[in-house]
Amino acid sequence: MTADYASRAEILKLARVLDVEHERLEYLARVDADDLKAFREQVTDTLFDANIAVLQRMALAARLLPGAVLAKIAEKVFGPLLCARIAGLVDVSRGVDVAKRLHPRFLAEVAAELDPRRASAIISRIPLDTVLAVAAELADREDWITLGRFVGHLPDPTVRRALERIDDPGLLRIAFVLDDKSRIDHVVGLLPAHRLGRLLTAAGADEDLWDPALDLLTHLSAERRSTLVPMLGGLPDGFRERAQATIK
Repeated sequence: MTADYASRAEILKLARVLDVEHERLEYLARVDADDLKAFREQVTDTLFDANIAVLQRMALAARLLPGAVLAKIAEKVFGPLLCARIAGLVDVSRGVDVAKRLHPRFLAEVAAELDPRRASAIISRIPLDTVLAVAAELADREDWITLGRFVGHLPDPTVRRALERIDDPGLLRIAFVLDDKSRIDHVVGLLPAHRLGRLLTAAGADEDLWDPALDLLTHLSAERRSTLVPMLGGLPDGFRERAQATIK
């Protein structure tokens, strides 16, 4: 079942990259999740490396402009897709300077198009207030995939503050599409102790959240899972049985 969860999450993320409805990719459900991830990253690399020489020249030219001017050009001329393509090619300090000048709504659009692997150094240095504003914008759009892709590139204090602003159903959906599932237990550890129980309660109230919650349980440490045992009795029958089987 864990493999099924992982493949489903990868299909959602691959559909985003290909800009198609995820239902069109359901035939890939039996493909190993690691293979789907490798394919997704290959597609992403192909998209980002297209016209790389032109993008590199644009990144070099950007050094000549003041940050405030470049930010205006980014929003009014380049647009989010081109900004996302260039982000990994500019100097880190310049990238951070421009990012903090962009409107959170526009920066959220850039984030949705960005490959965080290519701009990790910039992402990790963006001011907290900017990150929180962008996270709120993405949450309003229910863009859980983009939020999930950035968790692994932000410092823990920033992740903690950002997750405070995400409701429990949203947090479950983010965890389901998190790029590095090995970090789930660590990320949950950044939450207040009572929050984990709330996540289980939220899942019990919405059957669409059962699978994200069960997937979350599979990635928690045995010690953390054991703290949830007293809560299982209050869950709906079908969900309780599956949660019990996962926690054992």
